[in-house]
Amino acid sequence: MPVCEPIRDVEKLHKLAEFYLNRNQYRNHAMLVLGVSTALRIGDLLGLTWGHVCEEKSGEFRTHITITEMKTGKQNTIALNQKAIAALRLLIPHKRNMFIFANNRKEPAPISRIQAWRIIKNAVAATGLTNRHIAVHSLRKTFGYHAWVSGASPVVLMDIYNHSSYEMTRRYLGVAQDDKDKVHLSLMLF
Repeated sequence: MPVCEPIRDVEKLHKLAEFYLNRNQYRNHAMLVLGVSTALRIGDLLGLTWGHVCEEKSGEFRTHITITEMKTGKQNTIALNQKAIAALRLLIPHKRNMFIFANNRKEPAPISRIQAWRIIKNAVAATGLTNRHIAVHSLRKTFGYHAWVSGASPVVLMDIYNHSSYEMTRRYLGVAQDDKDKVHLSLMLF
């Protein structure tokens, strides 16, 4: 099974998010934006409820969300950036106890992991992204890749991901040969 890759090109990442925004499919748009912005695993992302992101009484968006990760059982607190909040504003429901990424059925449940995969694959195909190794986990990896490229410490990324080793985080970053080439070619010491 091929390993999924981060979306390295920022323009392509924007096209991917805009694909659903331009079609007024705000749930799908928000899933892509929050998936990259929070670096949550897909199960944790799909499990988010409006109570995680909004104050119940005031309806104001929280600055941080706190969850207990399904895979690790560890508590994780994540800052919500303005792009994530803007994507959520497009979705605000009347019932705050519902899942953010609710399915279209009567019972309150999030969309399935398979449906999330389809949402991403449809946007990838429609926007012409050529990397066939883009999947739901690519959202999480994209966060780390762009954070690293922007100068975030790998130690901080390791903590964000709740990884137990630096080696695991290094693989997540998806550092490619062209990334290494840029470092070598840009460093002019003499």
